[in-house]
Amino acid sequence: MLFSKIVLFEMIHLNKTLFITGGAGFIGSAVIRYIIQHTDDVVVNIDKLTYAGNLDSLSMVSDSPRYHFEQVDITASGQIQALFCKYQPDAVMHLAAESHVDRSITGSRVFIDTNIIGTYCLLENARHYYSSLSGEKRTHFRFHHISTDEVFGDLPNTDAFFTENTPYDPSSPYSASKAASDHLVRAWHRTYGLPVVLTNCSNNYGYYHFPEKLIPLMILNAIHGKPLPVYGQGNQIRDWLFVEDHARALYLVLKEGKIGESYNIGGHNERTNLDVVEQICEILNRLQAVGKLAKFAPQIGHIRDFKSLITFVADRPGHDLRYAIDASKIEHELGWRPQETFESGLEKTVHWYLENEAWWQRILDGSYQLQRLGLDCEESR
Repeated sequence: MLFSKIVLFEMIHLNKTLFITGGAGFIGSAVIRYIIQHTDDVVVNIDKLTYAGNLDSLSMVSDSPRYHFEQVDITASGQIQALFCKYQPDAVMHLAAESHVDRSITGSRVFIDTNIIGTYCLLENARHYYSSLSGEKRTHFRFHHISTDEVFGDLPNTDAFFTENTPYDPSSPYSASKAASDHLVRAWHRTYGLPVVLTNCSNNYGYYHFPEKLIPLMILNAIHGKPLPVYGQGNQIRDWLFVEDHARALYLVLKEGKIGESYNIGGHNERTNLDVVEQICEILNRLQAVGKLAKFAPQIGHIRDFKSLITFVADRPGHDLRYAIDASKIEHELGWRPQETFESGLEKTVHWYLENEAWWQRILDGSYQLQRLGLDCEESR
């Protein structure tokens, strides 16, 4: 794999060119929106557009001359190499991953392919590209790997927290594949000297979240008068992080994080799953009482208390009871703290879903996936 013949990317810009893998996903799209709206950096969104990839989430920035989209599978090493040659990035932010635990339990192979093999392909291409660099370009290059707190496994129901030194103990095929990718990134740093930074985050929520995830699922089920399924007794505890706060943190780590270090990113918002669902119901009850859900009245029917829709279902196999992040390192070393409380972030999230029916309706009816088919057809011409 050689990078001796580099095709110059014809763009004059003062700041950096960033590869963002998985940029059409939930967290990736938030990162891209933040960078385009708040910096002068150039973004190259590399996304395969699986079921969870949605270019609608980037509509507000997709016309920017600093935004570029490449529909590429990160396991396609030759295509990834070509993108490094074409754009000559200054950094890679690797967010592309299969991430839904339930899906990993029923079909683990794609998690191995994307999360492990895909990360390997990116690392190898980044390593060879980095070796071709010199001067300032080489000095400032970074590979930022974005991971999850689920790699640490289950916390006892005490006051303990995950720190950057917590031993890995993943419980699901998803978390095991992410743990493997974290280990690969550290190995490529130690063995080959690739300049990396890593982050592990708690549960994200917010705008443009795929409807199969807990919070959007509960919101959309409620306004359609459907049951609100809660695993077990709903006593699983998670630390919730507003996705816009996470996007700020990720960019800060990329710019100011110390090479070879990892940073835990959490929201300081531990809640049981049942607490989360009940709080969503309380917000909707309030909005229902003042007539703010009138357009959903045919689906809601005569429901006056959305908590009546809560239904307890069989627990997920191997379900971890508690995750909680100690985010003191990123706070003390880089000065980051979340701006949203769980109450303020959840309120904003519920209102966003009520006001953006066009976005989630295209997911529910499947029409958003036509974007992938359309792009595939264009490439085949």
